[in-house]
Amino acid sequence: MTTFGFIRHGTTDWNLEGRLQGQNNIPLNEAGRLQARLLGERLRDERWDLIVSSDLLRASETAGIIAAMTGAGPVPLEARLRERTHGRLDGTTLEERIACWGEGWKQLEHGVESNEALFARGSACLAELESEYAGKRILIVSHGAFIAVLIEGLLTYMPEGSLRNTSVSVLEKAESGWTCPLFNCTSHLPE
Repeated sequence: MTTFGFIRHGTTDWNLEGRLQGQNNIPLNEAGRLQARLLGERLRDERWDLIVSSDLLRASETAGIIAAMTGAGPVPLEARLRERTHGRLDGTTLEERIACWGEGWKQLEHGVESNEALFARGSACLAELESEYAGKRILIVSHGAFIAVLIEGLLTYMPEGSLRNTSVSVLEKAESGWTCPLFNCTSHLPE
């Protein structure tokens, strides 16, 4: 059985500002680095064979901290694990979107990557990893919308809740299909 542990990157200043990060290369802030260290401490006692990360800085920085603490490096970077692009909305807050395009901004075409396109690139990447590392336990450090779309597409049901920064969600692939024994777990973070 191949197991994937999906980790959402640590917190950034843009998370706190409510900005759509999309494919902008935003670094972690100090809180995000602390979250990654706390997760690294948690993962020290678990066996993971490999860490693969989105090539965007907030994810690769999270993965690097975890790898250094668990000894699971080096971390290959994979562009197909990137967050969805929101087109011209990337970098904007809700207030800025309303000011620029009005209350009906969601009905306009902004160049947002579709769920179908996001799932296609993500599932292709997973299939390659599964083929290359069959039966292994693989951590994937990525982004909230990316992980949510992928999990929803692979499972027959979608667990509820927005993915928190440095949350861990585990998917296992067996003969009968995918299961999700852990979703959005942040037990490593203080309440």
